[in-house]
Amino acid sequence: MSSASSVPNPKSNRSLIKTLPGLSISAFFLWYTFTGISFAQMRSLRVVHPAWLVGVLAFTVGSYTLRCVRWTRMMRSTGAKFGVCARVLMTSLAANNILPLRIGDIMRVFTYAGDLGASPSVILSTVILEKLLDIFVLVLLFVRFMGPGVAPHSRQLAETLLAISSVGLLVLLVGAGALEAGLRRSFAKLPQSARLSKVEDWLLLAVGCIRQIGVMGSLLLLVQSVVIWGCEGMIFVSAARAIGLVTDRIGPWQAVSVANLSYLIPSSPGAIGTFEWAVKTSLMSHGGQQGPAALFGLALHAWLLISVTGSGGLIFLVHRARIHNHTPFLQEIDTLPGDLVDVLPHDVTQRDTPPRVD
Repeated sequence: MSSASSVPNPKSNRSLIKTLPGLSISAFFLWYTFTGISFAQMRSLRVVHPAWLVGVLAFTVGSYTLRCVRWTRMMRSTGAKFGVCARVLMTSLAANNILPLRIGDIMRVFTYAGDLGASPSVILSTVILEKLLDIFVLVLLFVRFMGPGVAPHSRQLAETLLAISSVGLLVLLVGAGALEAGLRRSFAKLPQSARLSKVEDWLLLAVGCIRQIGVMGSLLLLVQSVVIWGCEGMIFVSAARAIGLVTDRIGPWQAVSVANLSYLIPSSPGAIGTFEWAVKTSLMSHGGQQGPAALFGLALHAWLLISVTGSGGLIFLVHRARIHNHTPFLQEIDTLPGDLVDVLPHDVTQRDTPPRVD
């Protein structure tokens, strides 16, 4: 006798199939990174300067607190408060670390739109701006601190990413008003339809949110992003000092840029494998030895995954208990839209005009 619960879920099966290539990529990078490293070398990893662990903790707290402050600033036009923005952001970061297909970002845009008092299109625009700011600063770090052994194609890739992120930031932060006017003119020339009208409203809401940040607000966001990644770099520096890692002064700074850019490589949730490979490669180009560099990447990645996922997960569970939400989490995930077009007819009904700044 069959039951409804035993019927395979086609959506879940498709998601599983989509994750297999990422898991395979992570497995390959882990094998490639740790080939030739013995168990005795792993056991030799020691904390030789414990005082630097305080720096690891302090800069981790500082980095993610500032991320919450920055996103609150981006969401200012919606009236969302720091506490709500911090909860949603940390929950989404935790979900990204354990769930495939960047579900944490999808949750931030759709699941928590009601909590934030904003339409999904507005939240999506801030997520895109956040990613552009991060990539811009990371590529700047990479270009500034790349070692002499960096391959020419890596330099070309860095320059391409820097150009793309720079143009994207300029368009969003400085030319948002012109972009909004251009969008209106372009859609006015197209055949009118209900679906196309929804797309136009979606895009105008998103661009309107960015426009209201203003030039000075945009500069503040850029400064905050530099400080955030400065804190992130100091996590790497502090951890390297704590275990007595042999490298030059700029090795950890190249490692932080390459390791975080490695999240762009399709892999398992949390960039397992690609992160360790990126740290090892970066440190070796600045005088680090293969074994200690790889183990440093593994230990630091474990700390970041545990601290961020643990903090975000705890915040998520406390909030669910406070609002008495007993819906199974995976059941909530199944209700997320698989395509932005799926929610276009529903999104604009939440807010017909771009939110105003108080």
